[in-house]
Amino acid sequence: MKKLFKEIYIIWLREMIRYWRTKPRLISSLAMPLIWLVLFGSGMKSAFAIGGGQAGFDFIQFLFPGVIGMSILFTSIFSVMSIVTDRQFGFLKEILVAPVSRVSIALGKILGGSTTAMIQGTIMILLSPIVGIKLSLGLVLAMLPVMFIASIALTSIGLVVASRMKSAEGFQMIMNFIMMPMFFLSGAMFPLSNLPNWMDILSKINPASYAIDLVRQVSFKFMDTPTQVIDLLSIDLFGHQVNLWTDLLIVSVFGVIMVTFGVFLFNKSD
Repeated sequence: MKKLFKEIYIIWLREMIRYWRTKPRLISSLAMPLIWLVLFGSGMKSAFAIGGGQAGFDFIQFLFPGVIGMSILFTSIFSVMSIVTDRQFGFLKEILVAPVSRVSIALGKILGGSTTAMIQGTIMILLSPIVGIKLSLGLVLAMLPVMFIASIALTSIGLVVASRMKSAEGFQMIMNFIMMPMFFLSGAMFPLSNLPNWMDILSKINPASYAIDLVRQVSFKFMDTPTQVIDLLSIDLFGHQVNLWTDLLIVSVFGVIMVTFGVFLFNKSD
C-alpha cells in the first residue's frame, strides 16, 4: 500500500511540475472564464432578472459559480490529454514497462488533473472582487473540497476517453464534441428552468449539471442569496428540488463509477 501511494504521488508530482512550467497554459485557461464573467456577465446582467429581480441579487452572482464550474470542467477534462501526448512521444511506454502499477498511473493522472482544476477554480474565486463578488475565507474553504470532488468526477471522464485515444487531435475533437453540450446543458450560463422537454431531459442526465449546481449552492451560502432564488435556480428532479447534499451524493457516486471505469480502461489499454 505504501508503494502504491508513493507511485501515485510521483505521477501527481510530475503533473504539477508540468502544469507549473507551462505558464501560457495557466494564463489561457484563466482568460476564457474571465471573458465570460467580465464581458458577458457585465454586459448581459441588465437583460436578466434572476428570481424576479430580487434585491441584492443579479446575473453576475448567478454567473460567478457557473464560470468557476466551467473552469473546473474544461481544466479537468483536458488535463488528462497528457496521457495521449505521453503515448505519442513514447514516454507512457517507458512508464508502463517500469515496475509501476497501471492503477497508480491512472490515479496519479486523475489526482493531478483534479488538483490543477482546483487551483484554477481557486484563482477564479480570488479574482471575484473584480466583478463585485464579496470574497471571504469561509467561501474559499468551503469551495475547496467541493471543487476537488467535482474535478475528480470530471477528470475521470477525460481518462475514459484518453485511455482509448492514440492522437491528441482525436482526443481534442471527441472531447470538444462531449464538453460543449455538457457545458451548455449544465446551467452554468442560464437557469435550468422552463426548458423544452428534450433539453430538460438532457440537462437532468448531464453530470456537469449537478457539479455546477453543487458549486453554485455552496457559493450562494456565502452571498446572502434569498431562499426563494436558491429554490428557483436549483435542479428539479422527479418533482423535488435538489439540495446541496443531493448534489454532493450524485457527483460523488458518479465520480466513484467513472474513476473505477477509467482505471479499468487504462489498465486494459495498450
